[in-house]
Amino acid sequence: MAYVLEYHLVHYRRTWRASVLSTFVLPLLTLVGFGVGVGGYVDGGIDGVPYLEWVVPGLIASTAVQTAIGESTWPVLSYFEWLKVYFAQAAAPLRTSAILGGHLAFMMFRVLLSVVAFALVAAIFGALASPWAVAVLPIGVLTGFAVAAPVTAYSASVSTDSYLAILMRFAVLPMSLFSGVFFPVETLHPVLRAVAYALPLWHGVDLSRSATLGLNPGWQGLGQLLYLLLWCAAGWFLALRRFRRRLVV
Repeated sequence: MAYVLEYHLVHYRRTWRASVLSTFVLPLLTLVGFGVGVGGYVDGGIDGVPYLEWVVPGLIASTAVQTAIGESTWPVLSYFEWLKVYFAQAAAPLRTSAILGGHLAFMMFRVLLSVVAFALVAAIFGALASPWAVAVLPIGVLTGFAVAAPVTAYSASVSTDSYLAILMRFAVLPMSLFSGVFFPVETLHPVLRAVAYALPLWHGVDLSRSATLGLNPGWQGLGQLLYLLLWCAAGWFLALRRFRRRLVV
């Protein structure tokens, strides 16, 4: 797995400059647009918390998920269908689990960079009210893995990027909008609220919000961590199964 991770890191060393601007500028624009702009119209904040401080942890968790999805869709598909990188690695030979594990480890590296960048920008805005806000880093990585693993399995199962566009439109976008990032899920219809609770992003958002506001999540927090780990394990199993079907002759 270490060799595969090294391959992705070496490749990223040559291309990282292309992502630096978006890594720092997008959080800045998002915080100004939603936290300051929209927040100016939210009188009294939410549950007594200023809207900027309330929305920041949701945006951090959402950024982790968006980065994870970006790294587990077109790159995975291209390594199977166009660049054939996975097949070359399998011929090295490398174990299928090492190929998958190394790429997922790199995805989590990218997720961590995005979360750190967003947290730094949020700290400059004074939006991190508690020293426990540092916990958003592992929470973001865990949430990112809970999404990246099953999405990797999906990307390894399709042969054209048209299916990735469908995933973005009918799964990723609704999840981003209705998982408590911008408003409390309690305002949703009970059916939609149940759907939000079933998705990994809401659990990442809620855990991140507890961390940045210095709240004790209690047993609910433990249950949310276990639920995210369940997504990670199921996603890993599905992705590994799909990789083996395609790479092992």
